[in-house]
Amino acid sequence: MMWLSRLLTPLAPLLACIGLLCVWQAASLALDTGSFPTALEALRAIPDILGDRGSLINILASLRRMAIGLALAVLIAIPLGLLMGRSRNVAAFFNPLLMVIYPVPKAALMPVIMLWLGVGDVSKTLVIFLGVSLPIIYHSFQGARAVEEKMLWSGAAMGMSASRRMLRIVLPAALPEILTGCRTGLVLALITMITSEMIARQSGAGNILFNAMDMAQYDTVFAMILIVGAMGIILDAAFERLRAMLVRWSDAGRAIPLSYS
Repeated sequence: MMWLSRLLTPLAPLLACIGLLCVWQAASLALDTGSFPTALEALRAIPDILGDRGSLINILASLRRMAIGLALAVLIAIPLGLLMGRSRNVAAFFNPLLMVIYPVPKAALMPVIMLWLGVGDVSKTLVIFLGVSLPIIYHSFQGARAVEEKMLWSGAAMGMSASRRMLRIVLPAALPEILTGCRTGLVLALITMITSEMIARQSGAGNILFNAMDMAQYDTVFAMILIVGAMGIILDAAFERLRAMLVRWSDAGRAIPLSYS
């Protein structure tokens, strides 16, 4: 039985996807409605979407916005979270602001941001940045707080400045927690990207999805949902491999379930 378990473990995600597609196919045939295409119809529409130059340009535009928003969040949120974790004054200043912003759905800010910045890339990238920043700040904050004071005292005794202690001690020690926040942020970036593009319908994967719904092309709608889901799986798997390589020295280097903190 051990050999069977070792064989099935790597195949578990694939078997789960096949099972979901089978349930979808059966449910669609049972309901027999035009607004709910079968899984096979949705799968057949995927090559048409990926083979269309305009659709590929839209999808690549979405990935570009997502990458820029995530990169800006990493560059700003990680230092801010580390500072909050090591300075009570910085935490006292930013905590109330974050508590106000955190419960607000970031897509709800899209109409206001559109009034200020228009419906172009800047407004969508800003919404992605806002949606991604909070979990990265939170995990960076928690990682910095967990650093042992003895390590910092030792660094100070060796003549390290506060900035060097932050870079040489706090950042490496907090890295496993920071990468957990970045992984959560990666998935939220994909969700926020699609949502913003469905609201500000100019270009992108969300625009393809919403236009197909307007024209009652439901096989394209569900095909785009599958494409977005596949993008999320691929990006998350790639980041998890990178995370495991960066923190292999830590217990956190082992595979972890995705958190939505």
